[in-house]
Amino acid sequence: MQDFIKETMSSTKSLYDTDYSLWLEKTAQLLRNGQINELDLPNLAEEIEDMGKREKRAVENNVEILLMHLLKYQYQSEKHSNSWKYTIFEHRDRLEKAFRDSPSLKPYSQEIFEQCYSKARQRAAIQNLPSCLSETSRRNRPAYRGFAAAPAR
Repeated sequence: MQDFIKETMSSTKSLYDTDYSLWLEKTAQLLRNGQINELDLPNLAEEIEDMGKREKRAVENNVEILLMHLLKYQYQSEKHSNSWKYTIFEHRDRLEKAFRDSPSLKPYSQEIFEQCYSKARQRAAIQNLPSCLSETSRRNRPAYRGFAAAPAR
């Protein structure tokens, strides 16, 4: 395996295009060994930026799903289920972990809150929740101002 890595790594850039997993392994090894001059810096920088984007997308998706289920919980009280409670718990937990691991994501979640709320309303409407589409409902959403609060039992 070491010989294959040495042969293949004559050009880390070409390795990025041909064997991504091996490129990651070799890049980590080069970083640990301090071999900065041998790094495929353009692709490494792109990968680091993409990691940040993935983290933000995960927060956005979790906020949208959480808000959609909170809307369902509020507007379809006759249909409350343990599944909804679990989904609310699960996505709160994911957000708490993301914020613990990367505190800068918490302010980001507040930046995207309105956009996520709008998407959550659209998703909820698809599931026949017309009351959550009214402008009054949107302005008077006390349950969603603190979207990390527990649902009423």
